[in-house]
Amino acid sequence: MKRSTVQFLWRGMLTAVTLCLAVGATAEESVLGERFVAGTHYEVLEIAVDTRDSDKVEVVEMFSYACIHCFNFDPYVKAWHARQPDNVDFHAVPAIFNDDWERLAQAFYTSESLGVTEKVHERMFEGIHNLNEDLRQAEILAPIFEELAEVNESDFNAAHKSFSVRSRVQQAKALVRAYKITGVPTMIVNGKYRIDGRMAGGNAKMIEVVDFLVAKERQSQ
Repeated sequence: MKRSTVQFLWRGMLTAVTLCLAVGATAEESVLGERFVAGTHYEVLEIAVDTRDSDKVEVVEMFSYACIHCFNFDPYVKAWHARQPDNVDFHAVPAIFNDDWERLAQAFYTSESLGVTEKVHERMFEGIHNLNEDLRQAEILAPIFEELAEVNESDFNAAHKSFSVRSRVQQAKALVRAYKITGVPTMIVNGKYRIDGRMAGGNAKMIEVVDFLVAKERQSQ
């Protein structure tokens, strides 16, 4: 393994320990009962953030491919998303806390710009956490996109370097600041509520709190 790859993986693991909320690592899980309380199970943002479609209840997942807890949380998010009605607008946003995570965000938005996120999303998680791949590197990403999504190298490189992808990376940085994100995975409901595994009590409880807040927002519409 190249030295740069080893350094990246070590930095990624250290960053994950520092920034990823250990949603499944604690033995103590809150007994939430049927009610979820602001300040205990979730936080209310001091300043609400505009959503992209005011006619729907928006749910945003803040994540990073470098975060092992996000990797573990991903199956929960997929199962939750599959059962949502049309009036719930779900989308993922890569959190950016350093240059390495920014380059992984660039990879995510490259997949979105090419319309192939569903085909490569899980593979990029596995590349870092199971295969020790340095996915900051375009030359490593390009073959993955070609194999799984039939995107040729020229089209991949054009998207990866595009102004639109760079712009979306900057927008993701702005959302990290607006939502006051300090760790991932974190869920944001309708630009008003922030949920993380530490407050909710684990992966499954995090989804329960999201459902509770989605229902709360539906009632207020």
